[in-house]
Amino acid sequence: STEVDLTPVEAGQAITVMWRGAPVFIRHRTTEEIMEARKVDVAELRDPQTDEERVKKEQWLVMVGICTHLGCVPLGQKPSDVKGEYGGWFCPCHGSHYDTSGRIRKGPAPKNLVVPEYEFTTDTTVRIG
Repeated sequence: STEVDLTPVEAGQAITVMWRGAPVFIRHRTTEEIMEARKVDVAELRDPQTDEERVKKEQWLVMVGICTHLGCVPLGQKPSDVKGEYGGWFCPCHGSHYDTSGRIRKGPAPKNLVVPEYEFTTDTTVRIG
């Protein structure tokens, strides 16, 4: 497991940490990003999951940063990155678009970005694994 102090991560920012040799994306979502994720009609999703099923605290999204198509690392962590048509992440290799909850919305990826096992040990510390 790995512990991450989230204190320096401001709303709208994202960090990447390594866990079991894989990048884990942690985004401190804004109110707008949360609202966008929650207004989606889950019945229209290829891999149906509500936003609430994917987070433990609505402002913090924690997921493995590996595209579920062929294992690339999607863009979207840096402010200058292309975030795709849904404001989340975009895999330029084959064109998969993920929303602000990490759910697949367009492109060849069959599944949402994976949410790893994690827990908050304090209000600002998360343990992954």
